Amino acid sequence: MGKDKGGLTSLPQKTIVIKLGTSSIVHETTHQPLLSLLSAVVETVVDLKQQGHKVVLVSSGAIGVGLRTMNMESRPKSLAGKQALAAIGQGRLIALWDNLFGQLDQPIAQVLLTRGDISDRTRYLNAVNTLRELLSMGVIPIVNENDTISVSEIKFGDNDTLSAITSSMIHADYLFLLTDVDGLYNTNPRKDPLAKLIPVVQSIAAIRAEVSTSTLSSNLGTGGMETKLIAAEIATAAGVRTVVMSGRRVGRVRGVVEYDHFSSSGETLTRERPPHTAFIASTEPLHDLKSWTSHTLNPSGSVIIDAGAHHVLSKRESGGRLLAAGVIGVIGAFASQQAVRIVIRRRRIGQEEREEERKNYLSALETTRPSTPTTAASLAQAPDYEDPSVEIGLGGVNGNSDEDIVLVETDKVKQDADLGEAEVVEVGRGLANYNSAQIMAVKGLNSSFLPQLLGYADSEYVVENVTIRTPFIITPSVV
Repeated sequence: MGKDKGGLTSLPQKTIVIKLGTSSIVHETTHQPLLSLLSAVVETVVDLKQQGHKVVLVSSGAIGVGLRTMNMESRPKSLAGKQALAAIGQGRLIALWDNLFGQLDQPIAQVLLTRGDISDRTRYLNAVNTLRELLSMGVIPIVNENDTISVSEIKFGDNDTLSAITSSMIHADYLFLLTDVDGLYNTNPRKDPLAKLIPVVQSIAAIRAEVSTSTLSSNLGTGGMETKLIAAEIATAAGVRTVVMSGRRVGRVRGVVEYDHFSSSGETLTRERPPHTAFIASTEPLHDLKSWTSHTLNPSGSVIIDAGAHHVLSKRESGGRLLAAGVIGVIGAFASQQAVRIVIRRRRIGQEEREEERKNYLSALETTRPSTPTTAASLAQAPDYEDPSVEIGLGGVNGNSDEDIVLVETDKVKQDADLGEAEVVEVGRGLANYNSAQIMAVKGLNSSFLPQLLGYADSEYVVENVTIRTPFIITPSVV
């Protein structure tokens, strides 16, 4: 590490994604661009780049700028009206960024995405390659949802999610979510003067029960603190450290990066910790394909699995591959290679039944081809993710061995196959290797029967790239 222009020790190069909401770009009532704040963002980004870091901006604000252009006081209620304003404002917004960055001779590039763009694997990879090439050229990509043709961002505040997906796409080190408060508080700081800033979040699932997130959003923005938590969940699962901090103090971004570096290296800290909430990145991040499947694709249907399959898939050693033996039904119609939800029944089962289903699934796994990466032996030795004091809402049908394969469904299997979305709970997602009708035809059966029943077998597994949330605990319900 050398010295930067300011005489400070330069830090290891990081890839940093910074997301600005509408409230950080235009005034909430006058809709005037916040030029002083935007200038501070530009100076900070250029400063970070001069230190050797790679930076991507995810910028909201197209509708806010469109309101000012059309001299309108509030957002239209109709979707078409919002999309029209986005079309009007997007050109002026990127022109504003280009003018500000141009003052410092920093080239930028506009990257407009829709969920449809990144739901297609080929287009997703093209977007990844484009972003990486822009960064290698020294250009600052400015990413925004293509509001003119996209429903999700306008309706759901998806730019927080978009920034998380962007950070995952380029394997960023940091995702900064800039908002109008200093971070995540235990109560609403706008209403409670005693609200306390939460400095570090290790578990997003645990923190949800401790904080109120529904009230922190502006009139212009489409998101709030809840969407920040969703974004943090996606990014941290991909190995990206996520920071929620005030956009009014954007210069602190560099201070956070420096503070993290010196604190982790054991060096004596001579500065205070900048106010922010840090969400710790997973030490075992999802691979790119699993991250894409879990967070980018819209599921086309659901595959219902039994307790044994859920137990095995909950282990990292499973490789995220689901055998037909663990399937008890499907919900909806989907095609091969489409994303599906992995769901379980909302009913309690005993420990003995769950153990029996686990053994049956492992037995089916032993009959797969020797070249199969995942083995029953490796899974049997893997640690469990179970809390014996909690009953998990699982259900299903026992897997079958080669000797007792039957093609006539039992009443129990028929009952499970007819379940609806209200009677199941999602525990993960994956990519189907077969369509819904084919999976229904082979559910509960050993993989050796796939060629016989389907006429072919491209894979022994009916769903791959499965990501299961573990440990998964739900409140027991009355059967």
